[in-house]
Formats: sequence, structure tokens, C-alpha cells
Amino acid sequence: MLDAVLSLTVLAAILLLIGAFFLWRRTANVKNALLMVLLAFVALMNVAIWTLPDAGGEAPLEKLEQGAR
Repeated sequence: MLDAVLSLTVLAAILLLIGAFFLWRRTANVKNALLMVLLAFVALMNVAIWTLPDAGGEAPLEKLEQGAR
């Protein structure tokens, strides 16, 4: 289930970046476009935190899945 949530988060971040580009090009509203880019960055960093392994070679997502078994 968490894999689906992370996948949807990445898709939402991609759509936010695309939407920010179109908002910037059509309305020249830089402030809102930059906020959308910032939100996409935060979402991608959250995915990276959950999926990238630590110094021990295990990702937090793997630890969570092992604890559920």
C-alpha cells in the first residue's frame, strides 16, 4: 500500500512541475509557479527519505515492511 502512495506522490510532483510551467507561461504568475515547484520538491524529498538507503544499506520503507511481517 505504501508503494502506491509513494508512486502517487511522485506522479503528483511531476504534475505540479508541469502545471507550474504552464501557469508561469500563460499568466506570468511567478510567485504561484515557484510555490508549486517548492511543493513538488518537498514531495520528492519525502519520497527520497523513505526510499534511499541509510549507511547500513536499509531504506526506512524496508524497515517498515519488515516490522509489519
